[in-house]
This record gives sequence, structure tokens and C-alpha cells, in this order.
Amino acid sequence: MACHVEHGGYGHMSIGALPQIVIVHGAGGAIGAAVAQKFATRGARLFLAGRHVDAVEATAERLRASTSVPVDVAEVDASDERAVNAHTDAVLAEAGRLDVLLNAVGIPLVQGVPLLEISLDDVLAPSQAWLRTQFLTARAAARHMTRQGSGTILTLSASPARASIAGVGGFAAACAAVEALTRTFAAEVGPAGVRVVCLRPQRILETIGDTPDLPMPIDEFTEFLASLTTSRSLPTLAEVASMAVFLAEGGARSMNGAVVNLTCGMSPD
Repeated sequence: MACHVEHGGYGHMSIGALPQIVIVHGAGGAIGAAVAQKFATRGARLFLAGRHVDAVEATAERLRASTSVPVDVAEVDASDERAVNAHTDAVLAEAGRLDVLLNAVGIPLVQGVPLLEISLDDVLAPSQAWLRTQFLTARAAARHMTRQGSGTILTLSASPARASIAGVGGFAAACAAVEALTRTFAAEVGPAGVRVVCLRPQRILETIGDTPDLPMPIDEFTEFLASLTTSRSLPTLAEVASMAVFLAEGGARSMNGAVVNLTCGMSPD
């Protein structure tokens, strides 16, 4: 896959400090775009990547229109080891360091089919895909961050990691696997000054769209998701993005190997 970086213009720096250097994989998707937007408001220099470069470029254009921060775009398949390594190396060569990595790429999912009827391949696919991409991007970033002695790696999970929900196929196992991977990475790179934290939201309100994950009308599906939470509500993209920035800007320095619960109370821990 291509890893050429297209450069945007330089924007403002945070007063008294260099801007954070941030890679966002899956920047063409809802979560990746929202997090990129939030970092842009903080003056970060953004390196946006994704398999579908047109979607990533659309995110970049919105940021360029609303902020003056530098935004670079690259076509990267986050499941391709060589492409991920080459892109990360290119960012370091261009920016000189890497402060934050977020991987928000999508994964294949088959939901709404009972485990007694679903195929083995459909059960295994989410775990294989999510572990592969989260591992490759985290490892590429961590290799550089450990040498510089600082950095924050943000992984992404979801509420089924710690909840018993019928009909989610292999997704719950995939979420739990990413959280376990987060803890292992944190234990290994934490002594070098690198933090690894997982974001675990409940299904985000703006990402539901018109097609429910389970076989029911969209209104019922949304109400069902909210009913699983103690607050009877769903997290928003803005809330997830704000937490990502908070974790990366030093306010949560003592958090490492943790899972940040953004499930509106669906999972208690």
C-alpha cells in the first residue's frame, strides 16, 4: 500500500510547547475523524491514515477549512505490516518524533446470528482482524516512542468486552482481546515512559446510522442500546474525542494499561 505523505500547511503551536505529533489510523471513519478534529483544536500536527484515502482526505479537508494546523494524509492498510511500519517511519522522518497514536479502523463483523448458527470463520474474523491491526500499529509506534522515552498509544475496544449480550457473534471476544493486548503492551513499554490506554465506549449515538446491528427496527435498536446503560443514554463522538485528548495531554499520566469506561454505565468496570 502507498505510504506517501501529502503535506498540509503549518499551523499554530501551543504556547510554551511544541505541538503534539499525532497519527490517527482509520481517520476516514466517525471515531477517527472526531478525534482528529479534537486534536486539531489543540494545535496538534496530524498524520491521518486509512485504507480508503478519499475518506481520509475528506476528513483532512474539513480540518484544513476549520483550523490552521498541519494535516498530512497517507493511504495505509493498517493490517499490512510493511505499510504500517513504512508510514510510521515516514512520520518520524518528517516530524522527528511521535507523541500519540490512535487506531480507529473498522473490522469485519457478523452480528444478529446466534452462536449455534454462525460459522467459525465469522466468529474468528473480528478477533483476527482487530488484534492484527491494533498490534501492528501499536508496535510500530511503540518502537519509536520507547527510544524517545515518551508517548501515548490509544487502542479501541467496545462495551461487549465486559458485558453478556446475545447476538454479537465474535465481537465480544475481539473487544476483550484488544483490552488484554493493551495491558501487555503497557507492562512492556511503560518502564520506557510510554503509556498504553484503551478506550471502551458503548455504541456511539452518531454511528448507529439507519442500519441496526441486530434484527429490529432502528428506533427499537437505539432504545435497546440505551436501556443497557445505567444512564439510559449513549456516548457521543465528542465525548470519546475529548477523552482521547485528555489521555494524551498528560492529565492522566498515572493511567497505564487501563481501560477507560465510556459505556454510560453499561459495564461497571
